[in-house]
Amino acid sequence: MEYLYYLANASLTLRVVQHLHATPQLPVSFVTVIHQIDGWVVRIKLKGQISAQQDGDFRAFLNELGICYEPPMRVQMALWSLEAGQCPVDVMRRYQVAIVSHGSPEREEIEAFRQQFVRGLGYCPETLA
Repeated sequence: MEYLYYLANASLTLRVVQHLHATPQLPVSFVTVIHQIDGWVVRIKLKGQISAQQDGDFRAFLNELGICYEPPMRVQMALWSLEAGQCPVDVMRRYQVAIVSHGSPEREEIEAFRQQFVRGLGYCPETLA
């Protein structure tokens, strides 16, 4: 099973990561977090099937925070490349996407990205709030 969502800011993205850590019954295979100028893309791939109830509950949670996302071809190719095991740095160069995290969902990676980005800009854009 797979979930692909678009979220408006870093805080919402961090809530998804926190939820995954707090819900061990979701068999997460990997999570990919991509930052875009106008928001965040989060892809959650599960190792196997979950019950219809768990799926509905998780989709309801994600729908409260963001919207289901249909990526453009460039982003889709980047997601496929990461799943195939290609190096995130190579994928970022090839497809011009900012991969913040891929693998085990880690709050620290998102926080570090946010801090570095804000430091570089000198202000905090809405998507990094």
